[in-house]
Amino acid sequence: MPPDTHRADERRFLDERGSSASLAPNGLNPATIMEKAVRERIVDSYFWKEQCFGVNEADIVDRVVAHVSFVGGTYGDTQKPSPFLCLAFKLLQLAPDDDVLDAYLAHGGEKFKYLRALACFYVRLTRKAERVFETLEPFLSDKRKLRRRGRVGARLTFVDEFVDELLTKDRVCATSLWQMPKREILEDLDLLEPRVSPLGDIEDLLEEESEEGEKEGSEENGNASGRENGVHSDRDEEEGEIEERRRRRSSSAGYRERDRRSSRGRSSSGDRMDVDRARRRSDESRSRSRSRSNSR
Repeated sequence: MPPDTHRADERRFLDERGSSASLAPNGLNPATIMEKAVRERIVDSYFWKEQCFGVNEADIVDRVVAHVSFVGGTYGDTQKPSPFLCLAFKLLQLAPDDDVLDAYLAHGGEKFKYLRALACFYVRLTRKAERVFETLEPFLSDKRKLRRRGRVGARLTFVDEFVDELLTKDRVCATSLWQMPKREILEDLDLLEPRVSPLGDIEDLLEEESEEGEKEGSEENGNASGRENGVHSDRDEEEGEIEERRRRRSSSAGYRERDRRSSRGRSSSGDRMDVDRARRRSDESRSRSRSRSNSR
């Protein structure tokens, strides 16, 4: 069979496990990059049989624009492979070169945002570590929205968040990513230039944060001391008010006791006067009765 003939069953790539195909630039076999269970679901899916037959690199753009509305691996209870994952597997079979990938990545706008996500995913699967960092890091500033779907349901994400997951996580879209060396190691090997953050130098940012933290700490200490002084002054005022109340209560109690004593003295003197008057009246009545008896 001529090499440019497309086989109808699409299983030669899987049956031979890529033995007749060339390896990816990172040294991996493109037919075994995805897990066996995922490959079998992709080949048995309706989208693969209908939309991925006889497709070349140019047709991938049309398929993405027409059918890809979210990123993800397998979704739902039946673990159905997404069109995004099926087209990524098709790219593993087609093995496009760097010029085609650059054309995929150069497309902008809302219409081609899933094409860029697909190209980034394929670059992460097949390219060397330094090529992956150089290609994907510029898209960390891409703020376009993406729809992501998995087992639980759909959620909102962004292109920069998806690219960051490709650079930092070990598994994305139901696919185990090969372990890349860290960026610091590649910088030490002079394979990559140190990355300059859009926010500026990290050391300067850390120094500014430490200075701001020291200033905030000193301000908090000053506020805390002022609060403590205010608390002490409030306590002193409260204690003074309590003492004043006690004095007022004691003075009012003394006045009340004096009034009671004086009232008691007045009542006792009044009683004595009444007793004297009664005695005088009784004496006068006795003297009158005596005088009357003598006159008789």
